[in-house]
Amino acid sequence: MTSAAFESILRPPTLVEKVFEQLATMLRVDPGQEAKLPAERELAEKLGVSRNVLREATKRLELQGLLEIRQGQGTRVVDRLHKPISASLELLVPNEKERMRQLFQVRYMIEPHNAQRAAQHATRAEMKRMEAAHQSLLAASDPQSLVVADMEFHRAIADASGNQIARLLLESLAELRETSHARGYRGRTSVRTVDEHAEILTAILGRESEAARRAMEKHLLRSCGDLGFSAQDISE
Repeated sequence: MTSAAFESILRPPTLVEKVFEQLATMLRVDPGQEAKLPAERELAEKLGVSRNVLREATKRLELQGLLEIRQGQGTRVVDRLHKPISASLELLVPNEKERMRQLFQVRYMIEPHNAQRAAQHATRAEMKRMEAAHQSLLAASDPQSLVVADMEFHRAIADASGNQIARLLLESLAELRETSHARGYRGRTSVRTVDEHAEILTAILGRESEAARRAMEKHLLRSCGDLGFSAQDISE
């Protein structure tokens, strides 16, 4: 008897899975908004399920990074789909220097393409967001503000690329990226970063996709050099 003789038997979803799917769909309608869910008893009544079923579903949503459950403070809606990945990075790559090297390898694979696509597809609102992030970098007066503005600029480009998987992959590395940005600013002033970001931004605003890609590549290679890596360490 061959395997072709067998057909997959579909298992109907459990009540927990149904609640999980319904809440996940609802929460992703406006992923950028953080708000509190109704109290457990009220939400269970609205969904027509027991509190135990609701509790199991919300635990799964917390593991997925869509909810944050705090004892005594209720359940908040969050947008942290990257959480399950970021939590495992130190276990996967325990050597910090190697984590940084691999971080730049991944960024070099993804971000030039993001910049290229942003130049092709960014909306007026997305361009304004990039410009605002660049202005924040210009106005930053302390290391933390520099890091926040820098990360927002790259995040805005990822969003404007239209590729949600690329955006999520980069966001999953947010904590490691924050560390690398902070260390990079120890070895350089913001002037060079401002100039490099301006070059990327000008290309995107001008719809010059190849120029945007090249500018992002140059920026990443110079940034990894601030942490002691060569272009060969990153691009090959």
